[in-house]
Amino acid sequence: ESKSTDFDRLFLQLMITHHDGAIKMVEELREQPGSTYDPLLNEFASDVTNDQAVEIERMNALLIGLSSDPRAGLKAGLYDAGEAIMNMQLLASQSKPLGFYDPANPEERGIDKPKDEQDEEAEDEDKEQTIEKAAQDRRYPMLSFSQSDMAFRDDLLVTGSYHGFNMYRIDEEGLPKLITSVVCPGGQGDVSIVGDLLIYSVEQTRGRLDCGLEGVTVDASLDRFRGLRIFDISDLSRPMQVGAVQTCRGSHTHSVVAGPTPDGKILVYNSGTGSVREEEELDQCIEDIPGDDRTALFRIDVIEIPVDDPSQSSIIDSPAVFADPETGVLAGLWRGGDHGDDSQETEITDQCHDITVFPSANIAAGACSGNGILFNISDPNKPERIDVVTDTGFAYWHSATFNNEGTKVLFTDEWGGGGRARCRAWDPLNWGADAIYDIVDEKLEFRSHYKMPAPQLETENCVAHNGSIVPV
Repeated sequence: ESKSTDFDRLFLQLMITHHDGAIKMVEELREQPGSTYDPLLNEFASDVTNDQAVEIERMNALLIGLSSDPRAGLKAGLYDAGEAIMNMQLLASQSKPLGFYDPANPEERGIDKPKDEQDEEAEDEDKEQTIEKAAQDRRYPMLSFSQSDMAFRDDLLVTGSYHGFNMYRIDEEGLPKLITSVVCPGGQGDVSIVGDLLIYSVEQTRGRLDCGLEGVTVDASLDRFRGLRIFDISDLSRPMQVGAVQTCRGSHTHSVVAGPTPDGKILVYNSGTGSVREEEELDQCIEDIPGDDRTALFRIDVIEIPVDDPSQSSIIDSPAVFADPETGVLAGLWRGGDHGDDSQETEITDQCHDITVFPSANIAAGACSGNGILFNISDPNKPERIDVVTDTGFAYWHSATFNNEGTKVLFTDEWGGGGRARCRAWDPLNWGADAIYDIVDEKLEFRSHYKMPAPQLETENCVAHNGSIVPV
């Protein structure tokens, strides 16, 4: 029996589910052939979606008001946003360095559509425009300045971004002081440090060999760079690029697997999630042609970096780690689509977004689009898939994090692309969540999900997205 606030909360949750059901009914209707041909029916369906979405947002706002979680209802802001912190202490918060934001738009707000397009949309009464869609339109245009990753070496901190990287010295009080900024657009900006070498991931088609700001506008160009950049950071005030490896799908993330080895080599697993390049731009880059096993899809890259001469770095193998072991079919894992009723629409497994290695145990965990994977890396040159799992609540397997002992893996989901509101009061707690597995006899055994319980508004950004271990 529910009373008082508990009753109000339950009532609102059930009413949101009721209104959301009407939206799903319209979605199913629109999937039927000819359902949008009748103008009256089309207008009615759009009105249902818009009206129900507004009611859901109103009830969600009421639920946030009922929540006692300090993370619910935080104030928005650039340098004065509301904060809630538990079991941690904020030591410092710094704004982005010059050159890593637009002074005319420091909040990185999306650009408004031209007035004629706004007027046209306003006149189109049949067009669906939910609060989520309105918020989404303003999220992505300024992604080129987003921070993406951090790497440490002793008291050195390197922050990677879509626009380049910044290097900081951390003082005795734990506060970072900027040393050097390197502007080199191309995203995503994943970074690793091995000795005096900094490894930097580049995936976007605007990346240039010369780190120029003008991008590349043609389909195939010898000026384009997508892959791994290698910088010598022995002089922190003057990083120098000393190596580069072009790859067919660029480099979204990378993982240092071994090295320097006795013969002076660093071994890196590279994960590209972008489109396959034109062969005119990079030889042997073949897209998905039925029956052609040379495709650049369904693979990772194994890259070797000679420490004494990084200019000779190269791809030494591109193993098909998702292949069916019996038939040899490259697309041997999740083929995309949903898992049945009340499940997520999950992406096809033709890439790994992130691979995390645990060298002392000779294992690696891959968050690979539609699957979570456990690898044996006893021979790091030839990673072997030893187990694979799916999750009906995952949309896109994003990152994998081991515990300190290498006996557990926490996988995170990137539902909504990592930049959307996915902690709303009616969102399932096993969608866009963390999934925790034990490793038992080289098998992944599911234990539980975890998701932040604080309800969020449509205009906020909340999803599990990325995980990092904090040693304790």
